[in-house]
Amino acid sequence: MQNQSNYIVEVKDLKKSYEKVEAVKGVSFNVSKGELFGLIGPDGAGKTSIFRILTTLLFPTSGKVKLFDSDIIKDYKKIRNNIGYMPQKFSLYQDLSVEENLMFFARIFGTTIEENYDLIKDIYIQIEPFKDRLAGKLSGGMKQKLALSCALIHSPDILILDEPTTGVDAVSRKEFWEMLIRLKEKGITILVSTPYMDEANLCDRVALIQNGKIMSIDTPEKVIGNFGRKLWAVKSNNIYQLINDLKGLDFIDTVFPFGEYLHITATENDIDIKEMKSLLNEKKHSEIEIQEIEANIEDCFMNLMRVN
Repeated sequence: MQNQSNYIVEVKDLKKSYEKVEAVKGVSFNVSKGELFGLIGPDGAGKTSIFRILTTLLFPTSGKVKLFDSDIIKDYKKIRNNIGYMPQKFSLYQDLSVEENLMFFARIFGTTIEENYDLIKDIYIQIEPFKDRLAGKLSGGMKQKLALSCALIHSPDILILDEPTTGVDAVSRKEFWEMLIRLKEKGITILVSTPYMDEANLCDRVALIQNGKIMSIDTPEKVIGNFGRKLWAVKSNNIYQLINDLKGLDFIDTVFPFGEYLHITATENDIDIKEMKSLLNEKKHSEIEIQEIEANIEDCFMNLMRVN
């Protein structure tokens, strides 16, 4: 399939409604061939609806969507043969073995495990010792690797992964992203959605999405560079009281919890650290720490939510 535009995926003013609920509200973005593109946002942001439309499983309410310069409605059969899809919920046959699942998906696409084994080798080799085990008996990380192998077995040009690392341990998350980066190096275009903000840094470009709307699209570095404000991390012996006390200070603009710290911005974009420590001491806080820090993707997301 020859793409006549510069993009392998084109989404323009996409909307999707379910009765009275508008899940996707005029989303537009493009993805270039060989790009690792991330759709970043919390549950309910509209990520799954967008991906189901891209994979021709849902009709859009309105808007235009093309993959390989082919329309998702008129050319859905052509598109399905050249994409790999890994849905959010494990959807393989739990009563089939690892090897039987892989053989089944290969046959659906008119190929064999042997024909495309080189593409999945780095992934499948990790679960091959358990090829006779039922898929339903696998751990979360192993299910993830099997699902990715099945999505790749027909050598698709585009891989669409809906929250592939949700519910798996940190080591499996890291391994999975290492696999994605190796697949990208082989020329596969990858679209991945995730609620984990730290995973945004591993993408070439990201779209930050909330309530069915894209708030920003750019490289992770540029998204962070556009934060445009000074940021401080603050902690004390009583983090819950600290939240209320900081919000009560006239010169504090935003206060968001980040683990054991609070990230804050100021109305005048600067603060006197000594003065603030003194004010917090008056409110009976101890073990006070205040330091200026660099923003991360999650800081940018929270800031964009506030202004959009």
